[in-house]
Amino acid sequence: MGKQLESITPELQAFIEDQKIFFVGTAAEEGRVNVSPKGTDSFRVIGPNQVVWLNLTGSGNETAAHLLLNDRMTIMFCSFEEKPIILRLYGTAQIYHERDEQFHSYLGLFPTNVGTRQIISMQVDLVQTSCGFAVPFMEFKSERSTLNTWAEKQGKERIEAYWDNKNRKSIDGFETQIFGEE
Repeated sequence: MGKQLESITPELQAFIEDQKIFFVGTAAEEGRVNVSPKGTDSFRVIGPNQVVWLNLTGSGNETAAHLLLNDRMTIMFCSFEEKPIILRLYGTAQIYHERDEQFHSYLGLFPTNVGTRQIISMQVDLVQTSCGFAVPFMEFKSERSTLNTWAEKQGKERIEAYWDNKNRKSIDGFETQIFGEE
């Protein structure tokens, strides 16, 4: 059954590396709670208490807005195959943009992607496992290429125009600072 740990064990890191999807949860002090599914090759464990993930361009930018107001974040993985397990990583996170030195220090960990919007680093202060007995079995078929194909077709200039139009504020009106202090 469930366990609470102070860090990511090698076994849990291997579990994370095998997963095709993870979920990110954030919230400001007020407004809506956001839970976002993430896929592709966009997550790395870089130490027993630190993870980073590549945040690709999307229709909203809730995580960025929330982290500027409240740096708490939860990341959840769940196994849809084999051994039933749910893994949650709790901690505090920072968001880095192309203008930040840290962004460039982490960028090489990921495949090149025109849609790269931010990199998020999380200091993990609690690792929790629990049973996944109610999580259904599902078979991975393939990654969707839609987002990457769209981003490649847009190119950097049109992606930034999209950010300007769709990613400056959260649905609750919080700034995302995608282009710096606003």
